[in-house]
Amino acid sequence: MGRWTWARRILGVLTVLAIVGSIDAPAAFAVDPPVVPPGPPPAGPVAPADPTEQKTVCAVTGTRPGTDYTMAPIAEAMLRYRDAWAYSTGAGQKVAVIDTGVNPNPRLPALEPGGDYVSGGDGLSDCDAHGTLIAGIIAAKPSATDAFAGVAPDAAILSIRQNSASFAVKGFGQQEDRNAVSPGTGPAGYGNTHTLALAVTHAVDLGATVINMSELACAPASVGIDDADLGRALRYAFERNVVVVAAAGNVDKQGPCAIQNTMTDPNLPVQAAWRTVRTVASPAWFTDYVLTVAALSPYGEPSDFSLHGPWIQVAAPGEQVVSLNPVGAGLTNAIMGQQGLAPLNGTSYAAPYVAGLAALIRARFPQLTAAQVMDRIKRTAHTPGQGPNIATGYGLIDPVAALSSSLPADPPVARAAAPIAGPPIPDPVSTRARTISFIVAGGCVAAMVFAWAVYVAYRRR
Repeated sequence: MGRWTWARRILGVLTVLAIVGSIDAPAAFAVDPPVVPPGPPPAGPVAPADPTEQKTVCAVTGTRPGTDYTMAPIAEAMLRYRDAWAYSTGAGQKVAVIDTGVNPNPRLPALEPGGDYVSGGDGLSDCDAHGTLIAGIIAAKPSATDAFAGVAPDAAILSIRQNSASFAVKGFGQQEDRNAVSPGTGPAGYGNTHTLALAVTHAVDLGATVINMSELACAPASVGIDDADLGRALRYAFERNVVVVAAAGNVDKQGPCAIQNTMTDPNLPVQAAWRTVRTVASPAWFTDYVLTVAALSPYGEPSDFSLHGPWIQVAAPGEQVVSLNPVGAGLTNAIMGQQGLAPLNGTSYAAPYVAGLAALIRARFPQLTAAQVMDRIKRTAHTPGQGPNIATGYGLIDPVAALSSSLPADPPVARAAAPIAGPPIPDPVSTRARTISFIVAGGCVAAMVFAWAVYVAYRRR
């Protein structure tokens, strides 16, 4: 075989490789914002769909060493919501806590039973401790013995027990259900998106003005969630002037929220992030009807565990939280886990700060619609300089500003996001195909130059 023939074949093969290598690998599974199908919200009896029984012992809470409850909790220091009481304390508002139930507590005097989709009770039983912690953050009365109080201490709490990690179908162990809802990173237990939808409809019919959902179903974007019923229930609440607040969700490598959502170019608008979503969360992603809350660290940074997404709208403290003791007098700031007492961290604890703020606003501005309340919370939040993002949305809420600011009747025209200095940190998964393309193409160019040099040398000889 002549040297020229050999060189031409090399050029041909390398050209094909360059073309093939320049074709991007399939992108990550992209999703579109959820569309709520037409139809009425689901309705049904306030009772579990199956006979259930308790499978595990109830949760145990405690206090971390070195805690001083006479000092203001971190969340209160960040939000200064006691200063907002000069304008409103939430009187006349009913906040539905759709969760694991709420145990009666002297510091929750306006606690109302709303029913039980787990064991057929009245909603005033909380084996998981979670719902009581959430209710305390929203509406606990102040006490002379400590520095803790809820955001809206004069608001009423309507407790609807919708899920529990301690319960399961009678005669069976904990069953896998991709539509199961969970308040945190632990096992989902009993309760799914359908019973959550029933609870939302029921809360609206019982006169709730605000609904807090510190629970969600999570799944890979390629799998999805069966939440059509939940979407209809959320639209029903919104159209009946109820403010619905939802937690963003916690990233857990061992659970359904295993993969964090990323956005490789933060100079793009937030809506562009839908193309790169890898994990979906419901009800969090129903942004037309829900105010979704991310968690912040005590330093104001996005919490590592807080699930990102184009549906994130605002943020609130979600680490080292303090609330009412679910099983007795006093306070708690930890829950017993496999490694001992663990701090109360999670987006589920960030959501009730926003629900409490919604109650304060509704009491001060009763003429505002649910959409206007949600808009006021976003427009008075501490938005990052480059604009809303998928980690914290419009940023940390500001109760004093939300209650005292005079806002124009119409939302301001959105301003273009300012460029960010320095290159963004790429997502290794979404840029792998491009990197491979550059490497292959670069190698092919170098090889073609070499082949051309061989050919020229041959011609000269």
